[in-house]
Order: sequence, then structure tokens, then C-alpha cells
Amino acid sequence: MQVFDGFLTDRGSKYAVSGGPVSDRDGAQDFVRSLCRDRKFAKATHNTWGVLLDDGPLKNDDGESGAGMVILRMLEREGLRNHIIVVTRWYGGKKLGGDRFRRVQDAVRHYLEHRDPAG
Repeated sequence: MQVFDGFLTDRGSKYAVSGGPVSDRDGAQDFVRSLCRDRKFAKATHNTWGVLLDDGPLKNDDGESGAGMVILRMLEREGLRNHIIVVTRWYGGKKLGGDRFRRVQDAVRHYLEHRDPAG
């Protein structure tokens, strides 16, 4: 599991992005559970995620409607399969409107550019 935290803020909201290899639905759910064992991530407002598996895409918006689809589209463009990406947001008190999708894209892009390709 790779976690990048503290690299992005917008109007008080703070973001982190995490990811790692998974092979099935259970693996994806285990990954998110493992991430949320860290109390900081468990208390986040949203832990949205997406993964392209051999038997189809999976996503969870976790209340950030549409964010999982943004992650899936970026994974498709990158051709990255069997690798989950989780974008975490701690709400800062101001609504971001459509900018929230740009921040999700920024987080995924950061992950893709900085991840260890071996993991």
C-alpha cells in the first residue's frame, strides 16, 4: 500500500491518495478496510475508490457522488488493471462544487506520477 498525504488542499479540504494491487472484489474491500484501520482515514469525510478488475470495474463514491467514475476513467486511460486507487477527502467547511472532480483528478494524477511501479 502506498499513501500520499498532505500534497493537496482546496478551501480547507485536505486530500490524500492511496493505492496498491488487488485481484478481486474482496481484495478491494480489504484494501479500504486496511486503510481505514488508521484512525485518520477512518474519520475522513470520503474515501472514494475505483479499480479495474478482470471481471469488470468496481467503484465506491462514499458520498462524493461521481468521484468513483472519475477514478475509473483515469485508470482506463492509464491501462492500469488490478490496482485500486483511493482518494480521501477531509471536508474543510466550504463546498467545492465542480472543483471537487478536478481535485479527485489531481489526486489520481499525483498517485500515477509518484507510485512505485513495482507495487
